[in-house]
Amino acid sequence: MEIIIQFITENIVMLYILVLAIYLGMEVISKVPTVLHTPLMSGANAVSGVVIIGAIWLIRNAEPDNYFVLIIGFFGIALASINVVGGFAVTNRMLEMFKKKKKK
Repeated sequence: MEIIIQFITENIVMLYILVLAIYLGMEVISKVPTVLHTPLMSGANAVSGVVIIGAIWLIRNAEPDNYFVLIIGFFGIALASINVVGGFAVTNRMLEMFKKKKKK
């Protein structure tokens, strides 16, 4: 328990920034019209790609016995990969709507 309290006291500013970013992100996303969600998701694929690269770099530079960093890196890669695949699937489905239908 002391380790957790020490971590919080050493990183209190970072925790404030994290909470503020979560709140602002929710506020911004809730104000976006429904029509714009799919194009914004396509743009988020690029951001998730950067997260994947950063998580790979994190894992490569971590000490082999630092399990916390390795687990955080793994979750970063897994969650960003889900976001990328889902974003491309939705974007592909959206683009299919604009293709002309073949006449029989």
